[in-house]
Amino acid sequence: MDQNIIIPIFGMLTGIIIPIAVFIWLYKDAKGKRETVLEISKNLDDPSKVEELLKIFEERKKEPLDYRRNGVITIFVGVGLYLLGYLVIGKILEGVGALVAFIGIGTLIAGYLYPNTGKELSNAVEEFEKK
Repeated sequence: MDQNIIIPIFGMLTGIIIPIAVFIWLYKDAKGKRETVLEISKNLDDPSKVEELLKIFEERKKEPLDYRRNGVITIFVGVGLYLLGYLVIGKILEGVGALVAFIGIGTLIAGYLYPNTGKELSNAVEEFEKK
């Protein structure tokens, strides 16, 4: 096989292999949890305890996203990209870094404009009622 064709073939295969590998990894990771829940639920008589067990294994967070935290992280990623472009790579990466930083600033502002936790919403309502 020609040396010049091997690299593009591996590049295309990588785009297929990585998603399949991630799918298999996530499936095997969840499989152990499902089997554990099944074994424990066989030994429990009370249905409420089974529900509690399922809540323990539930991985999703119930809390809303904190846009302020995400905004600060995005700003610093943008600044890092900008500096990398300024110091090493060039104008294109500077532009990408500035774009990412401005997206972070917008996210940070959105976090202050739209409070997302129950406590913040309660405080906002109480402040409004005082007026």
